[in-house]
Amino acid sequence: MKEIKFIRYNLDKWKKMETVVEDADFVSPDKLADTYTELTADLSFSQTNYPDSRITIYLNNLTSALHNHIYRNKKEKWSRLYTFWTREVPDAMYESRRALLVSFVVFVLASAIGYLSGMKDPEYVRQIMGDGYVDMTIHNIQNGDPVGVYGSQSENPMFLQITLNNVLVSFRIFISGLLTFFGTAYMLIYNGVMIGAFQAMLHQYGVWGESMLALFLHGTLELSAIIVTGAAGLSIGSGWLIPGSYSRMEAFRRSARRGLRIVIGTVPIFILAGFIEGFLTRHTEQPDSLRITWISISAVFVIFYYIVLPYIYNHGKKTNS
Repeated sequence: MKEIKFIRYNLDKWKKMETVVEDADFVSPDKLADTYTELTADLSFSQTNYPDSRITIYLNNLTSALHNHIYRNKKEKWSRLYTFWTREVPDAMYESRRALLVSFVVFVLASAIGYLSGMKDPEYVRQIMGDGYVDMTIHNIQNGDPVGVYGSQSENPMFLQITLNNVLVSFRIFISGLLTFFGTAYMLIYNGVMIGAFQAMLHQYGVWGESMLALFLHGTLELSAIIVTGAAGLSIGSGWLIPGSYSRMEAFRRSARRGLRIVIGTVPIFILAGFIEGFLTRHTEQPDSLRITWISISAVFVIFYYIVLPYIYNHGKKTNS
């Protein structure tokens, strides 16, 4: 059967099935079971005959949504906590891989703009960072401790404050996707410009190298998690604007669920980054080799978990289908 004939023959049925999935809470178990059986049969046929078609992706997503609803009320095992971070988050990252690339590019370009602007006009840094923070940093530099801000509080309060702030920032970036992806893009640009401008000031005072080691000791995880959260926000925004084969509301729901998984998955990263910033970054007497080693380990982890692992899982699915 040609694909176009397959679609025309079943399109009305699939539209009704979409309604069943959307209103699954109010549909009888027998109806859900019958719908699920039909969907899996159509999906199997489509995977066999049209493996690379958009209709196969559509049926797979529709079947997955119904499957999740049917089994969500089953008693969850503790292993779910493990599979959430080892399978669900990587799967969500693979679906959002283009958004991740866009988020990375936007953040890096914004950082470059902030850096170049700060190098050209020192007053620009004050406009971005505020006079209080800039004056405090200059005071620390003059006292021979350019990263003294990390030792301005005791460890525990600083750890809790930093972690809470970073988590709240990540959720703001994600929720700003409700304003379409322009809201998230604005948040990424703002944070990127701020980082770049601050680095420009440190460069002008000749303490850029030491400050970079201190910043990226925790910042490799922290900034990476912000970029990942940006991908979640861009995904939810694109669900409004580019619904694809779904209704706009259904596309939004799916992108919101996927984005929420990604954001929740970054919480442990922010906690670890906050711990490092609160307890370790202040110890500038550590050997540079030790700090570089930790930065490298953090970078390898981020690349593996958010890029390589999602590709491995989903490449395997495609190969086996």
